[in-house]
Order: sequence, then C-alpha cells, then structure tokens
Amino acid sequence: MSFDELPATGTIRRAPTGTIERTAPILRVEPLELLRRVPYGRLATSMRALPFLTVARHIVCDGRILLRMHSGFGHHEACDGSVVAYGADNFNDAASGDGGDLWSVQFTGPAEIVHPCPEQERLFGGAPVSVNGEPFAPAYLRVDPHFVTEHTLNF
Repeated sequence: MSFDELPATGTIRRAPTGTIERTAPILRVEPLELLRRVPYGRLATSMRALPFLTVARHIVCDGRILLRMHSGFGHHEACDGSVVAYGADNFNDAASGDGGDLWSVQFTGPAEIVHPCPEQERLFGGAPVSVNGEPFAPAYLRVDPHFVTEHTLNF
C-alpha cells in the first residue's frame, strides 16, 4: 500500500516494508476544544520592535478566542489591529503524574480590543487582585484564529 492509498480514517502504524498503514480510528479533539480545558495561555506579539509574551485568561466564543489581561502594561493596545500568536497547553498536568497525554495549541490571527457582554465576563471567572503589585484592571482582546497548530505528546 502506498502513502497515497491510505484509508481516510484510523491510526497509523509502520508496516514491515516501511510503508504506513492505518489500523484503528483516531480519536482527535479539535484544538478549540483543547483550549477550553485550560484557563490561561500566552499571548505573543511585538511592542516597539521587540517581541514579548504575556499571560492571558481565555475563553472560546463562536470560534474565536477572547482574552482578558491586565491593561496596565499596554499590551492590549500593542496587539490591537495586529496579527498575534496565542498558545496554551496542559504541560502542568505532567507535574500531577496522571499519566495522560500532553498537548499544546497555537493560534495566529488578527486581534482587536473588544468589550465583552456580561455573560462573557462571567465565563472568565474571578480576576486576579493585583499584577506586580498594581490593582488588576482588565482589558479584553478578541483573536480570530486563521492558522492553528497542535502538538501532542502521547504516553
């Protein structure tokens, strides 16, 4: 069986001849569903020509990612109208030793400052009291994911 003749469904295994064959269905979770499993991730873009990462709380609404971050650093303003990257993972689960698979997802797309409705604000849950000693002041961004990357580590 050549690579082009592989069935559309199933897991992959190496055959003795070095070709790849599918043997059972793949149970795959969509990246947006994975993102719903963890509350925080990292937002990446540049500010004054320098790259930066910042932590953000996220929710998924209507196929888009809404982010809540501290407004005191101005990161939300640097991202407004720009293409950003946002990533999250369950790597902290490795510390718990539950033996599950690890994953990371990254989304790239345009970001814009938004004002969430009260229902969306409730979905974010409680906010931090302070950030680096300053009172937390929320700012919100919406990221429309255009490019999605997912990586898994199976154990």
